[in-house]
Amino acid sequence: MPLKIVECAYYYGNPITDTKQSVNMDTPKLAQKPTTITFIGAGNMARSLIVGLLQDQANVSLRVADPDQNQLDAIRRHWPDVLATTDNQQAMLDADVVVLAVKPQVMCEVAESLRDIAQRGRPLFVSIAAGIREEALNRWLGGNLPIVRCMPNTPALVQAGATGLFANEHTSEEQRSLAESILRAVGITLWFEEESKLDAVTAISGSGPAYFFLVMEAMQAAAEKLGLKAEDAHLLIVQTALGAARLALESNDPPAELRRKVTSKGGTTAAALQVLNDGGLVELFDQALKAAENRSRELAAANS
Repeated sequence: MPLKIVECAYYYGNPITDTKQSVNMDTPKLAQKPTTITFIGAGNMARSLIVGLLQDQANVSLRVADPDQNQLDAIRRHWPDVLATTDNQQAMLDADVVVLAVKPQVMCEVAESLRDIAQRGRPLFVSIAAGIREEALNRWLGGNLPIVRCMPNTPALVQAGATGLFANEHTSEEQRSLAESILRAVGITLWFEEESKLDAVTAISGSGPAYFFLVMEAMQAAAEKLGLKAEDAHLLIVQTALGAARLALESNDPPAELRRKVTSKGGTTAAALQVLNDGGLVELFDQALKAAENRSRELAAANS
């Protein structure tokens, strides 16, 4: 029962077709009965997925469960057709998909409390919690359940996310397609056949936005030292980052070639890049991503 969702990037809310990503336009239509998707947890990522699904006008019935009444009140105000409740059991009743959108440190407690209803209904579980291995989650839920682990990133908040997915052996092709459709509501998706690859995904795209924000932060400080007003520097930096990403997305050239095309011998760009290379930028990124990947493995081991 996959959803029909078109994959795109966004430019301040306006869609930009991603010419380098294939878009499945032949996705089978849902049955007359809407697909029931329950979110356990009403945080930012859950709300982003709700927005994406509603914007795509997917044939879904959405439910959200959260102990925070303020979160639920906000959902009721914005999306009155979404069932919002503090009762996880009520929200999960006859659900086709349960999206586990709670913090990793409470996942064990939450999952174990859902064990009985999970074993009765046997829905597809989609976990967006970092550092929780499928084996541990399945054990907490009672075992032998279809589970898809996802590693989305924060640009999903503006429907420009990148998500890595892994499905266990109990997940059917139909359920894989359904999970992919849900996450594609907020950006691009990539499947991995080895769960361990999600540690690398965490290091690259999960933590990746922070790397770019750090570059923007450093450029902002340097620009102000050059005499630019803070607001002018901010606008130039953010637009340049957006333009570079869009150019890389829509060009057939790899980033290395795009860099070469804007670097004239003896020019200003070459002078700046020389300083960055002399400072070991490439080696630092290699070390940084390895550190993030190792930390992801450590967290998974601690939560097993």
